Order: sequence, then structure tokens, then C-alpha cells
Amino acid sequence: MTNDTSSKPMYEKIFEEVKQRIATKQYETGERIPSEKELADEYGVSRITSKKALEMLAGEKLIVRKPGRGSFVADPEVDFADSAANPDRGAGQPARSFGKPELVTIGLIMTDFGNSYGTGLVYGMEDASRERDCYLVLRRSFGIAENEEQSIQKLLQLGVGGLIVFPAQGEYFNSEILKLVIRKFPLVLVDRHLKGVAATSISTDNVTAAKQATEYLFGLGHSHIAFVSPPPADTTAVEERIEGFIRAHAERGIVVNKELWASDLTSTLPDCFRKENIDRDIEGLIDHLKSKPAITAVFATEYNLALLAKTAAERIGLRIPEDLSIVCFDSPATQWGGGYAFTHMRQDEERMGRLAVERILQIREGVSVPNRTMLTAELVIGESTGPVKA
Repeated sequence: MTNDTSSKPMYEKIFEEVKQRIATKQYETGERIPSEKELADEYGVSRITSKKALEMLAGEKLIVRKPGRGSFVADPEVDFADSAANPDRGAGQPARSFGKPELVTIGLIMTDFGNSYGTGLVYGMEDASRERDCYLVLRRSFGIAENEEQSIQKLLQLGVGGLIVFPAQGEYFNSEILKLVIRKFPLVLVDRHLKGVAATSISTDNVTAAKQATEYLFGLGHSHIAFVSPPPADTTAVEERIEGFIRAHAERGIVVNKELWASDLTSTLPDCFRKENIDRDIEGLIDHLKSKPAITAVFATEYNLALLAKTAAERIGLRIPEDLSIVCFDSPATQWGGGYAFTHMRQDEERMGRLAVERILQIREGVSVPNRTMLTAELVIGESTGPVKA
């Protein structure tokens, strides 16, 4: 390592320190070194800076950058240029003729996405795909199983090397997903899993998250809590949040009163988002709150349902949070002054998206991956909760 790097650009400092790690065998031949993002995080710099450092290492033939995989310590006995042109050849294997690196394209099928949930997923996937030199092709299904099925068929015809699917809400999964599983095609499901289908999935630990949010309401003195959701309809994310809600009650010895629930709201489903449906759900919630005056808090399974509950409450003169507390899953950032800051369970969308891309690439490489990965959600205290009124 150089004696004084304080006056040098950060990319040179990163270059020299990684070079030193290679020289001292901290990184062995053929070993993967930190990615652009990992180096950027380690040194507190931008991705542009860390990328320039890696380009310098590659320029000195210290590392081999393999599209879709990462950067690896080069084997000095193997032709460097050939290694870069043939990313599937491991360090130490015989040199092969020159050729273009394989371009990996990943298909992404989502119901829809917005500022409350879904955009972070796309950001995470895009970030990971850019880092790993692969590409995303996005199609939206709007929660309609037929659209999802056709999108899978079209993307396969385009020759994608893997598929990430946010399954359409419904009581069944389409046959195209089952075909992919049987073929062992690189497939990752996000946000939910499909029961009885051995497909790799990445989602939030919904049971634990719902339990934590419910316990937070208990801590504020609330025991008459309305559970607000769309029909579960065999959608695992909703089912798991119901389970976490019930578990929290059981552990506190509080009786679950399902008469307080409103679990038939449909206006927030991807194919039902119309004004007449929204108005109908708001009126339904108004009637529900009027007929169940014991309710002091609402647990909404998603942000848009929390908005409906807030609107319904305010129309009948209830104040948030003085008269009614509301918790939900996810809530858009309000740093620019827009939106309403609900107390919510924040899902790690970007990590979920990054992991989905990583899993696809690992499956393509023959690496064994977990069948199901569940990420922790974070409780974020907002403006919508307060202690129960005496």
C-alpha cells in the first residue's frame, strides 16, 4: 500500500488498496472481489468512483470482469483477454477462442407498481442487473392471470434467460408457472409464494411483521382493532398477515373479534382500481365504523386501504389518531411534503429486488439456492397512531 493516499482521488485509493489485498493473497486467484456497490458502500463513494477503480484493476490484468457474475482475481497464467471474452471459463481452465460474452436478459412480470409499493422492487432489480451486466424486460399483468400467462409465453419466445414473477392475485397460479417449475427454468417469485409449488421465492416475513404491528397497537392500549384487507383469496401475503395478527392476539390472551374485520375490500386490487369501486369501499368502511363504535384502531394490510380507512373515518368526524389509530404495510416517503405518514411496516423492497436478480443468476450457474427467503420488515412510527382514549 502506498504511504500517503490522502491527496489522491478516491478511485486511485480504492484501486491501490484492492491491489494490495490481491498481492497479499487476501483475495486468492479466482476469488470474487467486492462489487461496485460493495466498494462504494465500504468507502462511502459513488458507484462511478468504485467502477473506475475496478476498470483500473482490469486494465492492469489483476482482475477479470465477468458479465452477469462479478469481478474475480485473474490467473496470471491464463490469457486475460480470453478470460474476459469467455466468462463461463473458470480461473486455471484452458484458454479458448475469442467470443462475445453471453448477454443475460431477465423477464420481469409484475401485477403493477406505484409509489407505495413496487417501485422499490424495480429499483433494486435494475440496480442489481446493471451491476451484473444483465438486462430486464418488464411486463405488467394488472393482476389478471391471462395477462400473466401470455407475458410468460411472450418473454420465453424472446429468449429471456430467467423470469422474475410477482404472481397475479387469485385463487390459483397459471399453468405456465407450473411448466417453468417442471422444466427447472430459472424462476423467482417475489412478494409471495405459491403453495404446493417448488419455486424459489423472496418475500417479507409477513407473519412476524403483522405480529409486530399488532403488538405496537396493543402497547398503545388498543384491543378493539379492525382488520382491513382485500379477500384473502388464497393470496399468501394476506393470509400470512392475518396469521400474524391472530398470533399477536393469542400471545396477549386477547380474543380475536372477527366482527370488527372488514376483509372484503376490492378497490385496491390491480384490476379493480376504479372510482366507483373506491367510493363503494369507502361507504362500506363508513357503515362498518358506525356500526362498530368500539373500534379504536385499524390494521390495514396495505397503504391504499389505510387511505380508504382514513377517508372513511374523517367523513364521520373521527380524528386520526386521537379517535382512531391506523397502521398498515408500506407508506410512501414524505420528505418532499406530499402524502400522509402512516405508522407502517416498511418492507425491504430494494433488497428483495436485488436478491431476485441474484437468485436468477445463481440458478443459471447451477448454484443451489434457498427455496424460500423471507426478509424482515421495519416498524416506522408515523402520524397515524396514538394511545387509546380513556
